[in-house]
Amino acid sequence: MAIRGRRPALTVRVRVIAAVVALTALALALSGAAVILWGRVTTEQRVLADQQVAVAAFRRLAAEPDPQTARAWPSVDALLRVAMQRTVLGPAEGALAIADGQVTWTAQPGVALRPENDEALVAAILPATEREAVTYGRTRTDRDWSYVVVPVRLEGQQARAALVRVTDMTAEIARHNPIYRAYSLVALGSLTMISLLIWLLVGRLLRPIAVVRQTAQEITASDISQRIPVTGSDDVSALARTLNSMLDRLEASAQAQRQLSDDVGHELRTPLTITRGHLELMNLSDRREAEQTRDLVVSELDRMRRLVDDLLTLARSQHPHLLRLVLTDLVQLTDETLTKATSLGEREWQLDSVAEVSTWLDPQRISQAWLQLAANAVQYSAPGSPVALGSAVEHGELRLWVRDCGQGIPEADQAHIFDRHERGSGGTGTGLGLAIVTTIATAHGGGVEVESVPGEGSTFTIRLPLRGGPS
Repeated sequence: MAIRGRRPALTVRVRVIAAVVALTALALALSGAAVILWGRVTTEQRVLADQQVAVAAFRRLAAEPDPQTARAWPSVDALLRVAMQRTVLGPAEGALAIADGQVTWTAQPGVALRPENDEALVAAILPATEREAVTYGRTRTDRDWSYVVVPVRLEGQQARAALVRVTDMTAEIARHNPIYRAYSLVALGSLTMISLLIWLLVGRLLRPIAVVRQTAQEITASDISQRIPVTGSDDVSALARTLNSMLDRLEASAQAQRQLSDDVGHELRTPLTITRGHLELMNLSDRREAEQTRDLVVSELDRMRRLVDDLLTLARSQHPHLLRLVLTDLVQLTDETLTKATSLGEREWQLDSVAEVSTWLDPQRISQAWLQLAANAVQYSAPGSPVALGSAVEHGELRLWVRDCGQGIPEADQAHIFDRHERGSGGTGTGLGLAIVTTIATAHGGGVEVESVPGEGSTFTIRLPLRGGPS
């Protein structure tokens, strides 16, 4: 049994154009219907106005004397004869006179419309000739007729007669047909032009989306460096900027993962090799050697634990929720950090100054970075030497520093000490401490700087923006 395939989905361009053309066609159709309705209403109003004018003219004639004798009208028939002679009719108008149920007078031979030849029309009008009041009416035979019947009564005469004026509404309405045809042609041309313009406009508007799709197809798991070109400031451009921002985050995340993988492979290989080598060569029968091997393995495991903690900190630095900003009192934060730092080593701990301000920052992360600088100062200075901490506000930014009188840093090395895995001479750490400090400061919108003179000491300073509210 044959399986019918799915119908291909219509493109956005086709759907948009179809919707616009359909709505435009509907609007033009409604406008055409309104034009036709307007034509019918105005035609009926004009015909009614003409009939009212004819009624008024006949009443003026009946009120005047007979023009031949200058006396009162001798008979109803004479009045109707003169009225028919003076009646001016249009192409779609006709008139006749009825007396005692019979047609007595008709329009002049030159009038094209002959209502007296339509027996159904005459039969429909006859009842109105017996009434006392003027009668306006509408009837349909082979044509659509509008009529007015004006009764005629003269004093002292028993004759019952009426003047009838009729209008062929079908012909009157047909007078607007050229307008309707012209409107139809204009509407059809407009619809064609709108379809073409919409086709071109939608194609132009959707071209950036095609670029977005093409760029997305070129992006692979191993290469997400491609970016979508952004031009203009419309919704599509905003979408492109949003996608580029998402790609930036994905690329940063991928780089962080690759960096973490490289860091783990680079840093953990050495302690694992050392540990395995000593365990393989350990003489279990020699108690002293076994204890030395155990101490070495524990030391290497501690170093690996510190290394893993540092690597996790760096990996989490790319997370958008690395910081938890709270309004922090710098006086309290400086005192607490100095108190914690005194346990890092036997040094002459000093407090240079305290910034008496409050600002929005992550106190735990800042304390972690500050203590890392203090730990570096202890590592590269002699026991009993002075190490100072301080905080101050300078030029609208917050500065937190650690100052020591240790061995200092050669000028050639100062540009690289904040890179990962860079250790100072004589250093025994993981080489990630200053990289962590830089990451925390950068996450706050600040940075880290160093001033150092070999043999005299170093001053590391964390620069942070002052924030009056959370960012």
